[in-house]
Amino acid sequence: MVIDGFGRIQEVVHEAVGGLTEDQLAERLDADANSIAWLVWHLTRVQDDHIADLAGTPQVWTERGWHERFGLPFRPGATGYGHRSKDVAAVRAEAKLLTGYHGAVHDSTVAWLGSLREDRLDDVVDEAWDPPVTLGVRLVSILSDDLQHAGQAAFIRGVLERR
Repeated sequence: MVIDGFGRIQEVVHEAVGGLTEDQLAERLDADANSIAWLVWHLTRVQDDHIADLAGTPQVWTERGWHERFGLPFRPGATGYGHRSKDVAAVRAEAKLLTGYHGAVHDSTVAWLGSLREDRLDDVVDEAWDPPVTLGVRLVSILSDDLQHAGQAAFIRGVLERR
């Protein structure tokens, strides 16, 4: 079920990004709005960061050279949390780069999820919250956040296509 959820995120990402130019992907509906490029980069970075943390593996972003390919002016560990308008504007990428990175993270996510035993879903992974966060709750949180951002990207694409 969780693998299916991540597959749906990938479908929406491809639909939101496919066939758009780098300028269209970077377009913002107003001066402080997020762009499709930033949303897809951010949701993929969050998935990469959080899943790597849960799996105890390196992030695809740094381990497989995506950080260098994107050439963004952020530290390698940046995921977009706390970004300001100027940071959003700095995320420019072609559709193939965005979907390539997302695909690599998706494949890594699915491979790890395929090896995950159901009895681990109740393992506490973050005691900083009350109640503490379990592995299952963290996975739902990642899915929810990513689906929201993918939907936002799809909405922006619809607005751009109607202009």
